[in-house]
Amino acid sequence: MDKYAEEQVLPILKPTEKCWQPQDFLPNPEAPEFLDAVHELRQRTLEVPDEYFVCLVGDMITEEALPTYMAMLNTLDGVRDETGASPTPWGRWTRQWVAEENRHGDLMNKYCWLSGRVDLRQVEVTIQNLIGSGMDPKTENNPYLGFIYTSFQERATKVSHGNTARMAVEYGDDVLGKLCGAIASDESRHEIAYTRIVDEFFRQDPNNAMLCFADMMRKQIVMPAHLMDDGKHGILNGGRNLFSDFSEVAERTGVYNANDYCDIMEHLIERWDVEHRQGLSGDAAEAQEYLMKLPTRMRKLAERAAARKAKSPPTRVKFSWIFNREVAALS
Repeated sequence: MDKYAEEQVLPILKPTEKCWQPQDFLPNPEAPEFLDAVHELRQRTLEVPDEYFVCLVGDMITEEALPTYMAMLNTLDGVRDETGASPTPWGRWTRQWVAEENRHGDLMNKYCWLSGRVDLRQVEVTIQNLIGSGMDPKTENNPYLGFIYTSFQERATKVSHGNTARMAVEYGDDVLGKLCGAIASDESRHEIAYTRIVDEFFRQDPNNAMLCFADMMRKQIVMPAHLMDDGKHGILNGGRNLFSDFSEVAERTGVYNANDYCDIMEHLIERWDVEHRQGLSGDAAEAQEYLMKLPTRMRKLAERAAARKAKSPPTRVKFSWIFNREVAALS
């Protein structure tokens, strides 16, 4: 698939000179009006609620763990960057994808720092702990599993950043909305690249592609930051888990929830034309049937979980990221 990657995947990347850079959205430190611009930024964020900043920081921490994601891609058999500067299309894709993604956490981090709304030291502790802990997406060095995972995950981050963009505008911070929207646009391009790779898996090897798609859905997509830890959250909240509470706040605020997960699953099932694949082996046909029934099953489970949570008042949870202030989680 080297030729396919060269022709259909690498062109999705943008030349550096055509990419936005974090400084495009931030006050210019060399300008005489720099401090006035920072004051204006802080004024804009005054009406943005703490729940939003929990979601923004959680997304930013996820973006900042890029070394982990590069390492994950370089575990995949057949496409890993063997030297660290391999000229293969796969090695070039991984490095240049990381280079584009690196701008995201950088921009969000600086914006949060300038806002004064975030305890950056606690955020930095969380980032260091997360990179040190790594992640286990259950892709097993298998490029089929790996690129199905990234196809799903890029769309999930697009949805999350897109929702934070919309909410920022609603709260009166147009600049924050634009920067989150710019990040979502990058994630959308990257999603196209990864889904194209899996397109080709299905074209050349539909049986294994179907089996691997079903395998990833059975395991469920683990979010990249599931091992985040700030060293304080459990102490502040009676042993509660930081990632679980961040996810609950994201669900409560509408940044990312179980319905989004199901929507992505349905989108990929349609994108890869799972329903109409014919001539599959016995195991692959069973996997096909499983995939077609799964979104409905998952939505029913999500509805039951939401109904249970709706019967109980939300729990107030302290986050060190926002100076130990409390926000409402779902459970």
